[in-house]
Amino acid sequence: MKLTTPQPARHPNPTTKASALAYLIFDRPDLEKAEWFLNDFGLRTVSRSESLLLLRGTAASHFCYVVRKAAKPQFAGFGLRIDNRAGLDALATLPGASKVERSPLPGGGYTVQLTDPSGFRVDAIWGQAPAGTLAHRAPLAFNSVDTAVRINGTQRPPERAPEIIRLGHVVLELADYQQTCAWYTQHFGFIASDVQVLPDGSPAVAFMRLDLGDEPSDHHTLALAQGFAPTYSHSAYEVVDADAVGMGQRILRDKGWTHAWGIGRHILGSQIFDYWQDPWGDKHEHYCDGDLFTADAPTGIHAVSREAMAQWGPTMPRSFTKPRFTPASVAALLRNLRRSPDLTLSKLRTLAKLFA
Repeated sequence: MKLTTPQPARHPNPTTKASALAYLIFDRPDLEKAEWFLNDFGLRTVSRSESLLLLRGTAASHFCYVVRKAAKPQFAGFGLRIDNRAGLDALATLPGASKVERSPLPGGGYTVQLTDPSGFRVDAIWGQAPAGTLAHRAPLAFNSVDTAVRINGTQRPPERAPEIIRLGHVVLELADYQQTCAWYTQHFGFIASDVQVLPDGSPAVAFMRLDLGDEPSDHHTLALAQGFAPTYSHSAYEVVDADAVGMGQRILRDKGWTHAWGIGRHILGSQIFDYWQDPWGDKHEHYCDGDLFTADAPTGIHAVSREAMAQWGPTMPRSFTKPRFTPASVAALLRNLRRSPDLTLSKLRTLAKLFA
């Protein structure tokens, strides 16, 4: 397979390099309902007021999920942690960027607020105070055909919501794929681990990792997919092992939440996964056992298909990628077909044939 477009490609001298996905920001009309789902999913409440809900995992982060009270439910954006003040100052010089400001959220630090070419808010954050970790259960020990590690013992994972360790990645759909992908590689140093392409060689999905040099990084922290309008696809949260993924499915099913896809193992990234919808239909993924790459690993190019999304488990259901057609989304489709160089009727037909 061959990529026939300029992006995704490594930038030789990015403005700065992101070192972590810090948090996601959602607007919700009902904070209580949002908290109910997220607690059942395994996130822990840090604080809740009439206008703001913050949640975290067990990893060393003050919070990883921000919910703002708002009339319209939507995904607003996310925060990227960077490791030096010089990078923050450089980002503040970009068109449309805010000044460097103190963060009012737990952990403090300094932020620059930007807007990517697709309209998503991106907070660059530096200088947060260190955060402590929370206790979580150890991974279960497995007896294999070659090695017995558990004699005269049993496996009994606790029957409760799985402990989210950390926020792992976020996936966005875009109309302006080339411009948006270039913005993240140029200004935050993202590297494409794998790219899935359409028959014409244009990208359908790019799985982007952080450039941490010789330090291993998740296969993807940000994934960008060609769509007809900018929208949130899903976010993913690491749990300690496959039993936590399975227990999460049992707990969420018993609580009456809506299942989206799983359990299975991805091909690109290799995660064992399970997806669930929150009260507004937005997908949240439990995962474990993801791939890790250093900066020198090359980009893989692969054909895209529904079957190429998982090694085992159910084939990705068509409902998983089915767009939500509303008057606003139809208007966005027509508008983007006229103005976006990345969107054509032919490409839409191809995507619909593959996924719709």
